Amino acid sequence: MKYDLIVIGGGPAGYVGAIRAAQLGKKVACVEKERAGGTCLNWGCIPTKSLLKNAELYSLMKNHANDFGLSFDNLSYDWDKVIGRSRQVADRLAGGIEFLFKKNKVDYILGTGSIPESGKVEVTKTDGTKETLEGENILVSTGCVTREFPNFPINGKTVVGSHDAMILEKQPKEIIIIGAGAIGIEFAYFFNAFGTKVTVVEMLPEILPVEDTEVSQTLGKAFKKQKINCLTNTKVTGTKDTGKGVELTVETEGKKPEVLKADLALVAIGVAPILPGGAELNLDRGYIVTDERYQTNVPKVFAAGDIIGPPWLAHVASFEAIQAVEGMFDPAFTPKKVDSFPGCTYCQPQVASVGLTERAAKEKGIKYKIGKFPFQASGKAQAIGETDGFVKVVIGEELGEILGAHIIGSEATEMIAELGLAINSELTIEDIEATIHAHPTLSEAVHEAISQADGHAIHI
Repeated sequence: MKYDLIVIGGGPAGYVGAIRAAQLGKKVACVEKERAGGTCLNWGCIPTKSLLKNAELYSLMKNHANDFGLSFDNLSYDWDKVIGRSRQVADRLAGGIEFLFKKNKVDYILGTGSIPESGKVEVTKTDGTKETLEGENILVSTGCVTREFPNFPINGKTVVGSHDAMILEKQPKEIIIIGAGAIGIEFAYFFNAFGTKVTVVEMLPEILPVEDTEVSQTLGKAFKKQKINCLTNTKVTGTKDTGKGVELTVETEGKKPEVLKADLALVAIGVAPILPGGAELNLDRGYIVTDERYQTNVPKVFAAGDIIGPPWLAHVASFEAIQAVEGMFDPAFTPKKVDSFPGCTYCQPQVASVGLTERAAKEKGIKYKIGKFPFQASGKAQAIGETDGFVKVVIGEELGEILGAHIIGSEATEMIAELGLAINSELTIEDIEATIHAHPTLSEAVHEAISQADGHAIHI
C-alpha cells in the first residue's frame, strides 16, 4: 500500500500530524516503537502531572489542613497506588489516541522506522520482522530521550532519568537531582512532598534559569520554605555509583568542594535527539535541520517536534506538525515557525511564562515598563489559601503592546493562555484593561497587573 504520508513517531508531533493529514482526506500511516502518545503521554507530561497532583493533595492535607478547619488521624499514603494512578492515567489516554487513529482511518504500526531512501520507510517490528512502506511524504517526529551525565550512566536504579523516576518501586529516602530546569524542579517538588530529602544541583545562578529572574528567585524562596535544598552556581565535578547509592562531588562558587550522598541521582540536564536510521539528514548539534516549510534536505522528508531542536515542548511539537502537514499538502499555505510560546512548570507554586523576560528586554535595548500584581492582594487567592506569587507583564513603552508575561502562583499554567493570545493578536494594555474579568477569579490578577503599569490598579 502506498501512503500520502508516513509519520515516524507517535508523540505529540507524530500523532497530531497523522490525524491532521487524515482530516485532509489523505491516506496516512503512523509508525511508533512503543505506544501512541510517545514520551509525553506515556512517560512525560501526562503521568508526571498525575504524580504532582497526588503530591499537591498530600502536601495540602499534611501542612495546611488546619488552615481550612480540617484535621486527620494518621494521614498516610500508599506509594504503589500513587505510582499506579499515574500509569492508569497514561494508559487511558494512550488508548484514546489509538481510538482516534481508528476513527480517522490512520494505520497504526508498532515498530521502529528508518528511511532507506526518499519515499520509503522500513519498519522493524517488535518480533524482528521487517516491512517496507511507500509514501509520497514522510514526517519524522522521533523526539528525544534523557541526556546522560558524562561518565555517570543511567541504570534505572541508583542513577535514573525521568522515565525511571516516575515508576520507582521504592520511595528513596534521599535524592540528588542534577539540573534545575522544569523536569528537575517538578520531580524535586514531587519527592519532597512525600518526605524524601531532596537536593537540587544547578550550575547557573538560579533554578528555572530560562524564566524571568524575579520568578526564579521567588520559586527559590518557596522551595527553601518547603525544605528543598537548591544549590545554585554549583557544578558536579565528580560522580560515584556505589551500587547501593551515589556520591557526588560538587563545587559551589566561592566554597570548598563537598561530597553529597543519596540513595539515587536523577539526571535532568536536558535531552538528546533520537534520529531515524537511513537517510543522511542535515543536522545542527544533532537535531534535524528544516527549511521554512519544515522540509529536510531530503525531498519530501519533513520533520517536526523535539527532533528539530528547542523548545522541547509538547504543545510546540503539535503546532509544528500541523504547520508541516498543512504546508506539504497545500502549496498556497505558508507554514509558521514557532515564535511566541508558553512554558509551564507544574510544581507548587506553579510557574508559567510567554514572550520576553525583563532580562531579555534589557538585553535587546527595548524600552519597556512593568505591570505587576501580587496574589496576596487577590480576593480569590486569599479565599483558596494560595497567596504566593504574582503576575508580571513586560509592556512596550511606546505602543503598550505585551512583550512578555510571567506568572508564579496557583493555576499559573491555566492563566497564561490569555497573555499568549494577547501577544499573538498584538493586543495592547488598553485592550486587556477594557476586558471585564470575572470576580472573584485568579485571572483578575492579570487585569490588575496590566492596570498597575499605568498606575490604574485598584487593589494595590
